[in-house]
Amino acid sequence: MERELLVAEQHGDQWQAHSHLEGLQTTCLAVDLFHPERVYCGTFGRGLWRSEDAGHSWQPIGDIGEAMKPYKGDGIYQPYITALAVSSTEQSNGYGVVYAGTEPSTLFRSEDGGSTWQELEKLRALPSSSSWSFPPRPHTSHVRWITPDPNMPGRLFVAIEAGALVRSLDGGQTWEDRVSDAPFDTHTLIMHPQAPERLYSSAGDGFSIHGRGYSESFDGGQTWQRPDEGLEHHYLWGLAVDPVNPDIIVASASPSPYAAHHHREDAQSAIYLKQAGKPWQRVTAGLPDFQGTVIPVLGSHAEEPGVFYALCNHGVYRSSDAGLHWRLLPLPWKTAFLGQHHQALALSTI
Repeated sequence: MERELLVAEQHGDQWQAHSHLEGLQTTCLAVDLFHPERVYCGTFGRGLWRSEDAGHSWQPIGDIGEAMKPYKGDGIYQPYITALAVSSTEQSNGYGVVYAGTEPSTLFRSEDGGSTWQELEKLRALPSSSSWSFPPRPHTSHVRWITPDPNMPGRLFVAIEAGALVRSLDGGQTWEDRVSDAPFDTHTLIMHPQAPERLYSSAGDGFSIHGRGYSESFDGGQTWQRPDEGLEHHYLWGLAVDPVNPDIIVASASPSPYAAHHHREDAQSAIYLKQAGKPWQRVTAGLPDFQGTVIPVLGSHAEEPGVFYALCNHGVYRSSDAGLHWRLLPLPWKTAFLGQHHQALALSTI
């Protein structure tokens, strides 16, 4: 949500939800797969927070406020956290290696569960960095998405909003700059454990050039394809892939950035489904109306094959038939949420 974190839990057929971090602008979430009770939450202006009990309580970590002090080398000195990821292949002391991205575009790495951090400085030294710019605030940019490779320890992909999709082969110590045909404005970047070398990107590129909203690579980001047949809207945001079938993909799309992110009646967005060898198809069964829906965040979980989740201003929706039909989960939903822009979705079966 815009000014709080909602933690929802299912008990049998019943759902309960509790608010946390009220008053903070939450931006991103990540779960440690080695210890699913450990969850990280980034905020815009109040730094990074950690829960060690599956979201029931939260503590600030990462030297909140270091932006106002000389950098000591062990904290996150930017308070604007914009992206989080926990590696499923790199671990230290039993916990997954954590990556945190910020605005301005800076990347940090923690090998002790978020207690101390190392800045991965060479990201900011890439030749393309001088051109990175976020259109609503063109004087700056931010790390929009972090994707650790689920098959190759140390390989890491980072999407900058806007300006680059870059990769590292050594946990962020060195970097390869963007390739000429890569997505420019990736919003969500997915890899699948059963599809080594394949990257799935939903991006804002399609708003300027139709046909470039969805991109995928089969060689680790060196070359790209754009199978967009069936997409009626080309500004893409959310993206998820079936945990057991890398050829079943869902994406959220809108006619424009304004229509995607506007908080009230002007919002317009839809969800599309792609199956192997078929064009994209717009799915509507069980979903809210196109008009008035802020563009959904999408997710899936390894322990739920064929299941997708979608979070938007109307609530949380679940599909149990690989994206064809959806139903609204019976969560308590504040009236205020209907006019807000949701930010992130993290799933856990703990």
